[in-house]
Amino acid sequence: MKYMKLGAKPDVFQTEGNIRFVATELATDIVITVGDVKFYLHKFPLLSKSSRLQTLVASTDEEGNDEVDISDIPGGPSAFEICAKFCYGMTVTLNAYNVLAARCAAEFLEMFETIDKGNLIYKIDVFLSSSIFRTWKDSIIVLQTTRSLLPWSENLKVINHCVDSIAAKASIDPSEVDWSYTYNRKKLPSESDPDSHWNGVRKQLTVPRDWWVEDICDLEMGLYKKVILAIKAKGRTAGEVVGEALRAYAYRRLFSTLDSAASNGLDCTRHRAALETIISLLPPERGSVSCGFLLKLVRAACLLGSDETLRGDLVKRIGSQLDRASVSDLLIPASSDENALYNVDLVSSILEEFMVQRNGDDEALEDGESYPASLVSGGDSELALVRLVDGYLAEIAKDPNLPLQKFIAIAEMAPLAARPTHDGLYRAIDMYLKEHPSLTKSEKKRLCGLMDCKKLTAEASSHAVQNERLPLRLVVQVLFFEQLRASASAEAAASDHHPSSALRSLLPGENGNSYGSSRSAATTATTEDDQWGGGMAPASGDTSSFRSMSGLGNNKSGGNGGKAAAKGPLQMPRKMLSKLWSGKASSGENSAGSDTSESPGSVNLEAETKSTHSRNTRHSVS
Repeated sequence: MKYMKLGAKPDVFQTEGNIRFVATELATDIVITVGDVKFYLHKFPLLSKSSRLQTLVASTDEEGNDEVDISDIPGGPSAFEICAKFCYGMTVTLNAYNVLAARCAAEFLEMFETIDKGNLIYKIDVFLSSSIFRTWKDSIIVLQTTRSLLPWSENLKVINHCVDSIAAKASIDPSEVDWSYTYNRKKLPSESDPDSHWNGVRKQLTVPRDWWVEDICDLEMGLYKKVILAIKAKGRTAGEVVGEALRAYAYRRLFSTLDSAASNGLDCTRHRAALETIISLLPPERGSVSCGFLLKLVRAACLLGSDETLRGDLVKRIGSQLDRASVSDLLIPASSDENALYNVDLVSSILEEFMVQRNGDDEALEDGESYPASLVSGGDSELALVRLVDGYLAEIAKDPNLPLQKFIAIAEMAPLAARPTHDGLYRAIDMYLKEHPSLTKSEKKRLCGLMDCKKLTAEASSHAVQNERLPLRLVVQVLFFEQLRASASAEAAASDHHPSSALRSLLPGENGNSYGSSRSAATTATTEDDQWGGGMAPASGDTSSFRSMSGLGNNKSGGNGGKAAAKGPLQMPRKMLSKLWSGKASSGENSAGSDTSESPGSVNLEAETKSTHSRNTRHSVS
């Protein structure tokens, strides 16, 4: 910190309560009142430096009064004491904390060069221009003191000088920053690294582009806005750096006290004004502000009841980069008057905006317009969105008051083709079933219809066939596709050892299909099965055998049932699986979408029906 010493005489000012005086043999001849403090001083040294005191003392002499009241002096008693000591020639130290108050008080007292050469105003102006405005830290400190000295600091242009100084330093190339560039941030790892010295000489550290963002967070909102606008006006600072500065300021000055203020029912006018100011300062460049920060802002807007237009603008910005968000960012609490945990409607509108903008970008590309590669929606973007949606569904599924239709609406917004597997969706569906045990059969059918069993991994399938919360039809479907997958793997392994087997699989069989063909299975899977159509219910007489053989039923870890489950659906006889898949004999349902004569392993259904006639009847259907 820069400082300046004025005067050479010793400081003999003394204080007794609210009285301050000069300890000297000469009797005082003037009393100057500043607020509740009285200064007993001498006229000569004061009047030789201050034009205003000359005028005031002249008027009091005519009235026969030796007391002058200047309670309206900026800076109060402490600032006047600095000016008085300067008049006496006593030692005075000026620094960034008191220089502006002294400058405003000197302006009030009219301590100009016309009264005395080398007067206080001149000396302070030299100190400001040669030291304060050239120093990063001091400029910020002085700018902070201007708020209590309005309108004097505004009229003296000190605010503008400080803002210009700060903006100029924040806008220079970081490689040219050679001063101690911050005092709020933690040490960089490189500064604590023992290898940061080479042969005893400290290595040159790389200054980050956002080195200045923490330092200006202490500024009041009005001053902070002036600084950010000045930085943006210079046009030499990247939008990402400005965005990081706004994020740091919002976390320090807004988010840290927002929740407590809202929950305690306090007046949030100041918070609302701060939020609106921060949003108005956001850089217009796409991607200059993180999606997580934007979601924090929209959460604050909902909590503070901000204008719908402001929230709409935030939704549009979030929609342009939603694929970069995290699940925790989307968990925005619902308002107090809603019977829900999370604001699902807001997230739904953000998802809709993402899809609208994505489709718009695709149309623009088709029309020949060019976009930066990082902004073009592609496979990575869609995959990130799908993972985000599935993770979000798993979290909101824990809300017992979440309506089924809202859950389904969110799930259907993600592009189906972008899901390489449906494991995440299965996890969310299972969580919803667990938290909502009162769902009807039709509601379970609608919910589970979101999932494609063909896209479950082996691990998820193994879990699904043992999941008693799932409808039995879905479990059978999972078993069927696991059987097909195992058959395909076995045939592929056999073809590697016996090339003739691969050749034989290409030849037509007796029923017109090639040996080992899965065409019939594909036909079954692509009709009505995905929508829980006919042909999915197992025969009532097969249920007990099905549960015992697939590891469902009485499954205990370490018992026989657990061993069966460990072996998985692949150990189930193919004829039994085909029988369960068809389910025509006793379910009474039409299975227009399946042909059991073509299902793998279905050789003699009539014999199989007879063999299962004596089995236990079905007592319950999931």
